[in-house]
Amino acid sequence: MSIPLRRFAAKPWPEQEPTWRDARPALIEAALKRAVARPSGNWFVLAASREVTADRPFGRTVAGVEVVAWRSGSSVLAGPGSCPHLGAPLCDGAVHRGELVCRWHGLALGGRKFGGWSPYPAHDDGVLVWVRLDEVGGEEPLDAPVLPERPPAGSLDAVATVVGRCEPEDVVANRLDPWHGAWFHPYSFANLAVLETPTEQDDRFLVEVTFKLVGRIGVPVVAAFTCPEPRTVVMHVVAGEGAGSVVETHATPLAPGPDGSARTAVVEATIAYSDRPGFGKALPVAPVIRPLMRWAAARLWRDDLAYAERRYALRRVGRFPG
Repeated sequence: MSIPLRRFAAKPWPEQEPTWRDARPALIEAALKRAVARPSGNWFVLAASREVTADRPFGRTVAGVEVVAWRSGSSVLAGPGSCPHLGAPLCDGAVHRGELVCRWHGLALGGRKFGGWSPYPAHDDGVLVWVRLDEVGGEEPLDAPVLPERPPAGSLDAVATVVGRCEPEDVVANRLDPWHGAWFHPYSFANLAVLETPTEQDDRFLVEVTFKLVGRIGVPVVAAFTCPEPRTVVMHVVAGEGAGSVVETHATPLAPGPDGSARTAVVEATIAYSDRPGFGKALPVAPVIRPLMRWAAARLWRDDLAYAERRYALRRVGRFPG
């Protein structure tokens, strides 16, 4: 059985081949415009599936709308986060026998309309929970969110969430610039080459890159980046170790900050898969592995949020190039 790790050679960081000529602003902008024009059906990623439980409600403000979600049996329910009685925050309530119970006066809410309170459509895809907000999205509603192709059963998933001062399009634009990888994240990527750029006929980036592990040891792969809907960028590993694995980057608008600036939650789902026999042995220790996967994703987004926030700050004052 071959070992997936490879020793690689790479130039020192400042001696890498510059990528700014290839990272053409017009090309990135055209890919971004095509992405944001795709239908979402008014679906927004709310949280990781594991965050929405039958023990307590989960609350998050999505595009300025308070949302609360909980589990009732095998179903995920969601609705406005403000109690219709006297406005209490339902995220501070309790779940009892599948109903959401307000802590202020004990009003119990479920999957049916109560006065001015109406549940929102919710969808659990097994990794993420989505909520449909028709008044916010303003599109033709879809019965379910637009989901990318995922690995088969037996995969390992982890979800990391970070929040930045930017809009969803700034997050998407970051992912539609693969050229920055080896320059901005030299601790994670080496020998990055963009093999194909998007066109209207084949709207994807194809990238060859080595994921660095320790020193000059890494895992070379070929990955495709696509946008199935306006707030999602998906990286599919199409060749190399872990072929079939995906990283889904979802950008969910939140409530504006105190200064009126936009805020966005980056909810990144890493779904790892391998057909190697040893991979199955890792699944029983998934609770130990998931924090490491979340840490790796958060580390990258620590830097990439600075990139997205900078883009937003420049756009906000009309100084973004082009």
